[in-house]
Amino acid sequence: MESKKPAVYIDGYNLYYGRLRGTEFKWLDLPALFDQILSIQDPSAVIEAVKFFSAPALGRFASHGGDSVIAQESYHRALQARHPARFSIKLGNHSMDSDGSLMPAFVPGQPYDRNVKTRGWRLEEKMTDVNLAMAMYRDARKGLFDQVVLCSNDSDAEPVLEALREDFPKLVIGLITPVRPPADESTSRRFSVSLMRHAHWTRRYILDEELSAAQLPALVLTKKKPIRKPSYW
Repeated sequence: MESKKPAVYIDGYNLYYGRLRGTEFKWLDLPALFDQILSIQDPSAVIEAVKFFSAPALGRFASHGGDSVIAQESYHRALQARHPARFSIKLGNHSMDSDGSLMPAFVPGQPYDRNVKTRGWRLEEKMTDVNLAMAMYRDARKGLFDQVVLCSNDSDAEPVLEALREDFPKLVIGLITPVRPPADESTSRRFSVSLMRHAHWTRRYILDEELSAAQLPALVLTKKKPIRKPSYW
């Protein structure tokens, strides 16, 4: 049987907040993780590219300040050093409404009153969705891979999956939802049905055992200074 040539496209923000936040698995070897998952889903598949889309950490909003920025940069360099031939990163940016917007205020014990408002600001990651969608579509257009696998639970990716399914009918589309398996199906976090509708196959969970088995070494060697796992990760 001829091996399939898949590429994996990761929404880093969605992966972190959907599966990694609050866990001990943040020092994650992404290509190793998806090699593991794809080998179960399709033993003939050999991943040719893993593409990661996110935005730089902002020290003034991070729980560890400037250390969070250093930790993220170290993590990205470690992944690139570990997998120079098939791992790539595309970073967007952040947008913040620094003046804030007036929004209805929540007052405990009081009924909703639209005239009672408070000013709040909102920080948003920008361009990640567009960068990811453009990369998937352009790669399909060039015929680089015969299977594309999206790791996300964000319905904003629906338009690109729909376009890929329509414009490239021979292209296999996989979906990996970055959530933890529920202890009880009744407590399951909702999946993006709109994404699942356009995928040929879906993997609904990422297991703790899979994350644990796909950790980078605590010290990643490079051509220059070795990269150490952040102490608080």
